[in-house]
Parts: sequence; C-alpha cells; structure tokens
Amino acid sequence: MERLNEQQLRLEQQKTLSTRRMTYGLLARLLFTAMDLLYGRKRTLSKFKVLEVIARVPYQSWEHVAYIAITHTHAFPDFARRAFDRVKESRIQQDNEQWHLFLLEELVARKGVREGFIPYRLIPQFIAFFYYHVSWLLYVIRPSSSYMMNAHFEDHAEHEYMEFVAENPALEGEPFVSQFAQDYGSFASLADLFRQIGYDERVHKQESLARIESARFS
Repeated sequence: MERLNEQQLRLEQQKTLSTRRMTYGLLARLLFTAMDLLYGRKRTLSKFKVLEVIARVPYQSWEHVAYIAITHTHAFPDFARRAFDRVKESRIQQDNEQWHLFLLEELVARKGVREGFIPYRLIPQFIAFFYYHVSWLLYVIRPSSSYMMNAHFEDHAEHEYMEFVAENPALEGEPFVSQFAQDYGSFASLADLFRQIGYDERVHKQESLARIESARFS
C-alpha cells in the first residue's frame, strides 16, 4: 500500500471531508446502526478496533472462494491463474486491514483503555462471523453485490477515520511510536497515522468499485 507524506495526507483528508458518503445499501446500514447501538455514535479507538476486526472479513471470504475455484479449475490454467490473482489481491488487502488492527490494539493498550470481554472480544467475533458468511454467499451468487457491500463499508471507514482526526486536533501533537512502524510506516503524528488508515480504506473502496466495473465489461 502506498505511504503518503504529511502534506499529501492532509490533502487526502480534505478530499474525504469534502466528498459526500456513498448511498449505503440495506446490509451496510444495518451493520452501521448495530455498531452505533452497541458502541455509541462517538468515534473511539475501541470502536475503530471493532471496525477493523470486521474489515478483514470480506477479503477472507473472497480468498476462500477463489481457492475453491482453483481446486476445481486447475485443469484450465488461464481461469485458475485469474482466480489466483484474486487470491493475491485479497491477501494484500486483508493484511493491510490486519496492520490497522495491530496498530489500534497497541494504541488501546498504551492508553490504558479498559474494554469488557463481551462487547470488545466476543460480540465482534459474532458480527465478523455473520459478515463473513454474507460476503461469501453474495460473492458466490453475485460477486458485484459483495464488492459493493465492501465498498460501502470501506467508504464508511474512510470518512470515520478522517472525521476522527478533524474532531481531535490534539492528535497533531501526539507522536507516533510503534513496534509496527517498520512494517506499516512511520508518521509525524497520530493524526497522520489515522489519515493514512483512512486513505487505505479509500483505496480498498476504489479497488472494490473497480472490480464491479471490470465485471460489467468482461
């Protein structure tokens, strides 16, 4: 994933804040409403952590379906190769979301945020389990629907992170120190870290939308 400098990150934040959110589908709206009911409307590190637990799920489901396709079509190298390309792409996206989760876990621990086991460990797993199977089923039946649902999720995440930075100017003065800096990137502040995460989510959204377009013309 591309790492932006401080000036670029500020520009991308303004771009997000000046862009309207997508019109979300029913499943996405149900998910976001459930998140607000369970964790409140306020944007917090703990709520973002739950968001990232769920964010990996569509990529895992697409990877799973692609591997099944490879198993049954390896006798047709061209098709199998295209399926494997999907596997590699899904893995990159999934790993990027995993770094987000690691970074948020680290921040929550460092700031001493207390989280209950049921709301922040158990319930996210149930939501992820449900979301995985919905993403998997949609992908099998109609891939474009699964891609669109993910685009809605990523658009929501993009705006949430960028708005979180706008709401918390003190983040500009908090240095970014992490054991994952070599893996994910170094930033001048926590504000820039969250801007980068928000930008990553936009890239994921654009990749899902591009898959829908490519499907229309294939």
